[in-house]
Amino acid sequence: MKILIINGPNLNMLGIREPEIYGKQDYHALEAYCREACRELGESVTGGIDCEIYQSNHEGDLVDRIQQAYFDGTDGIVINPAAYTHTSVAIMDALKAVSIPAVEVHLSNIDSREEFRHISYAGKACVRSFMGYGFEGYKKAIAFLTGQYGDLPS
Repeated sequence: MKILIINGPNLNMLGIREPEIYGKQDYHALEAYCREACRELGESVTGGIDCEIYQSNHEGDLVDRIQQAYFDGTDGIVINPAAYTHTSVAIMDALKAVSIPAVEVHLSNIDSREEFRHISYAGKACVRSFMGYGFEGYKKAIAFLTGQYGDLPS
């Protein structure tokens, strides 16, 4: 199974930007966490999980990578569109265009933050959202895409 994990703007600044909201671990720790989650959950998936992690601060780059997923055999997308969550119809349209099951992830609970953060355009094209779980939200998303979500400990 091939899973693409996409991270949007400013996630490369984890540990620096507002650690009281996003945590003190840096982006490399997030990448390591996601790779380990794919390795661990991949033990129950025939052929394992091929995990690619992609980050960009540029909307068009994120759209291009979503579109490329259609052609490279990606089976599922985990996406944290970050600030583009609330503004990008283009990312929503790209997710709809490729018709690859996508799960939205946010480190914080956007519904409990400023009102402008309550809308998620990308979420409208996703089959599920996990918010406010920190890094663990990524593992929940991967488990959901692999059909193992019900097997995770609470």
